Amino acid sequence: MSTQHEEPGHGDSPAAWTAVVVMLIGVAAGTVFFFLHNPTMVWVSAGIVALGAILGWVLAKAGYGVNGPKYSPKTTD
Repeated sequence: MSTQHEEPGHGDSPAAWTAVVVMLIGVAAGTVFFFLHNPTMVWVSAGIVALGAILGWVLAKAGYGVNGPKYSPKTTD
């Protein structure tokens, strides 16, 4: 007996994916620049991580979050 219930979304939205990808790029770049002993670019990469978090929040407020009007969840059978 299986009961289906609605998932809360788990961040599977354009806003969440965009935020995570931008932050992942920032962390990867920061790691490389840390290895290359370039502190200025490490801080720029930290700024990119912060920008990714802000971008995700802005996109969620613009309606691209899990419960936003511009988000259409994928259905699985």
